Amino acid sequence: MIVNELLSGLVDVRIYCMLFLSFDYICAVQDFFHTIQADASGLFKDRGSKFYAYARSVATEQEAQLFLTEIKKEHIKARHHCYAYRLGLDDNNFRANDDGEPSGTAGRPILGQIDSAELTNVMVIVVRYFGGTKLGTSGLINAYRESTRLAFEAAIRIKKIVEDRILLTFDYSLMSEIMNAVKKIDPVIYRQEFTEYGEIEMGIRQSETEETMLRFKALVMNISLEEAKAIEHIAGCKVAFLG
Repeated sequence: MIVNELLSGLVDVRIYCMLFLSFDYICAVQDFFHTIQADASGLFKDRGSKFYAYARSVATEQEAQLFLTEIKKEHIKARHHCYAYRLGLDDNNFRANDDGEPSGTAGRPILGQIDSAELTNVMVIVVRYFGGTKLGTSGLINAYRESTRLAFEAAIRIKKIVEDRILLTFDYSLMSEIMNAVKKIDPVIYRQEFTEYGEIEMGIRQSETEETMLRFKALVMNISLEEAKAIEHIAGCKVAFLG
């Protein structure tokens, strides 16, 4: 009985440790991702058919649609403009389209290469010009996969930080305190505008937002971090999260 309890307790501890480590790992990686720095392309040929692959970093479905429209205009005579994209850190935010090719022979192989490269916010469009010889299912899968791989070989892979965009709107009476605090927390500044009110649009690494904004509050009000925790708003300064 005692042995069983000890073993049971040991299993519980192991499970707890595994869950803790997994949670810690997830928290550590959720605020960055890899994508490509600029447009890249690749060309694959097989038995007369040509497969032109175009890769681009996109952040929204609207950007993906604009990219597709652009490539279709460039290759207006092509019969197939197959594509795939993956957006954000949500594993469910993707799309794969065969555009008339046999089901599963184009979009999915393209998406598979995106996932193999561990990229997101990326779209690849592969334009096919038929060369007169049918490639069969395996041939098509290989062609769409290889053309995408060649485009990624030509691309520059970069790491991007997931940020919280924050807009500060403040009275001029707080100008000195706000500017001093912003300088010390050192965010990415996207916009500064000084009209009726002062406005600063800034970006903070998502995993550091809570701690950084607490420091900002303490600096503006010239109080300790512990005191800042008890204060919800800074009088004369509005903080809006833009996403």
